[in-house]
Amino acid sequence: MPAADLLIAAAVALLAGVVNSIAGGGSLILFPTLVALGLPTVAANVTNSVAQWPGYLGGMVGFRREYAGQRGRLLRLGVVSALGGTAGSVLLLTTPSEAFDVVVPVLVLLASLLLAVQPLLTRRLRDRDDATVRDPWWLFLALFLATVYGGYFGGALGVILVGVLGTALHRLPLANALKSAFSAVTATVTLVVFGLFGPVAWAVVAVAAPASLVGGFAGARIAGRIPATPLRVLIVVFGLTVSAYLFTR
Repeated sequence: MPAADLLIAAAVALLAGVVNSIAGGGSLILFPTLVALGLPTVAANVTNSVAQWPGYLGGMVGFRREYAGQRGRLLRLGVVSALGGTAGSVLLLTTPSEAFDVVVPVLVLLASLLLAVQPLLTRRLRDRDDATVRDPWWLFLALFLATVYGGYFGGALGVILVGVLGTALHRLPLANALKSAFSAVTATVTLVVFGLFGPVAWAVVAVAAPASLVGGFAGARIAGRIPATPLRVLIVVFGLTVSAYLFTR
């Protein structure tokens, strides 16, 4: 990839890291950019997943205080997330790339719509906040399916996880913290699978991964000074536009 394209990828990865910290949806920016730079859709998807891995770890570290007393739950549900992420990433690599080309416009559309309704979902879950402790049986299945999606594509995975965990545990702050942990587990699994067997554009990762990490830290520092709603609207509109373009390719 030309140096100019690598600079573009790094700049967009930096922006995606900022966006993830403030409003979420960074993948909806970086993935189509990589496609526009000439990467095939599957290669763009796996490269996007690998490049954004450091940002997930940063988010997990930021919630370390909320994990106090959650060791058992983190272990139980972490195993489920690892299994789901593995299944999703293997599914991506073992199915024809033409199949991904068919479903990716739908996935981008779904991720954009999920990001659009995120504030409504968060308000509803906050209204239900209580001290429920036990994990309902269906949480394991729902988390597995969510992380299969995360391993396969991953756009707006955080929104899905907050919805699943918030509904199951009725504790929104805890759901937000666990979301970061299980996103990091899923991203780590995909990093290993895609790194070993996927068509990763490592030159892009070399510039995009540190840029994503810096963007995540920068976004966390300025999150209180930038309104999330206008940014979310822009990302949703961009995602819908990308989805429409992919439908007509």
